[in-house]
Amino acid sequence: MTTYTRPRTNRSDLESLLILPPFGGEGGIATQGDALVNVTADGVDLNAIWAEVAQVISAWNNERSALTNLLAFNTTNTADAIPQSKSEDSFEEASEFGQPESLRPPSEYALMGYQFRDFDLAMRYSRFFLRDATAEQVRAVLNYALEADNRLTSGTILQRLFDPTQGENDWGHVVYGLYNGDTMTPPPYLGRSFATPHQHYLVSGSATIDSGDLEQAAKLVTEHGYGTTPNSRLLALMNPAQAEVVSTFKAGEESASGIVAKYDYIPSAGAPAYLQPDNIVGQVAPESFSGLKVQGSYGDVWVIQSDFIPEDYFAVVATYGPNSPDNVIGFRQHVSPVYQGLRIIPGNTDYPLQDSFLSRAFGVGTRRRGQAAVVQVKSSGAYDIPVIPR
Repeated sequence: MTTYTRPRTNRSDLESLLILPPFGGEGGIATQGDALVNVTADGVDLNAIWAEVAQVISAWNNERSALTNLLAFNTTNTADAIPQSKSEDSFEEASEFGQPESLRPPSEYALMGYQFRDFDLAMRYSRFFLRDATAEQVRAVLNYALEADNRLTSGTILQRLFDPTQGENDWGHVVYGLYNGDTMTPPPYLGRSFATPHQHYLVSGSATIDSGDLEQAAKLVTEHGYGTTPNSRLLALMNPAQAEVVSTFKAGEESASGIVAKYDYIPSAGAPAYLQPDNIVGQVAPESFSGLKVQGSYGDVWVIQSDFIPEDYFAVVATYGPNSPDNVIGFRQHVSPVYQGLRIIPGNTDYPLQDSFLSRAFGVGTRRRGQAAVVQVKSSGAYDIPVIPR
């Protein structure tokens, strides 16, 4: 008979203890030793601890999901032929006998592909663990699995936003990031033409973010016609380290690198109380937007800080709302609804193990390459691709 044991851990190494998987995850199989007693040594109910873990994971995932929902939309297509600019049609003056010209959709299309891959994860329990564990302890393993799924899907969307590398999907369609200096020329918008190569992955040229970086990134998006209509919103997604610096920008005063700011940073309606020596003219940014806390605004851009954005990077994105088909990134799922979303599949139920499998099949790709701009905050050199945890 095959014996399943938990791998040995070097307990003299404190750091290794910090990265151990949760109970029920060591070695991939939850064993009898993982069926905990009812209380800790200091009398705390273990079920209450498991409940706290579930709440923390839920709150963590809610922020991550809200963030990526504003970037992406669901699709089952392998690729879309997308006009890369807004329509430039206009009404013409009517004549007594003549007929007007027909409305013409944009003539510039690009085939934008979406990746597609399969991922899976196993949950295994010994019969002795299931005999002695509480329901909360069994659910805790699933909670960690759900967190892993959310990290995978959200991290893949964010990685696509910050990664200029082009690829190819299973149908041979090119999968793009934002404009990365390749040979694709952005179509004209309102009579303005754009040069090739066109770049939306920038390096700031300074070790500290300045007002010019934020203004330039916003301009790169709006000059293509994105984020300029009432149903859209310009968002600056940045790490708290950069958001703190942005909160000091004041119109007419120098920010980092001696750049003079064009606008005042204005705290949102949800910011802590503060003294304002001058009157605020115009509408203050709301406390939250689609489930995300808004820190403040700089010009037309609402600043949203998140630990999910890598430090020393930020992105300005035009969003059209959660899961809007006008968002920048496509989230491709299988054409059959049976294979969409996170699926749980029964596994081996033979003595002495009980297991099941979690399956997720999806992929992402950029739909409109000019709808966002990314900046790495550093003094010099080429753009470095960050690694988003997945």
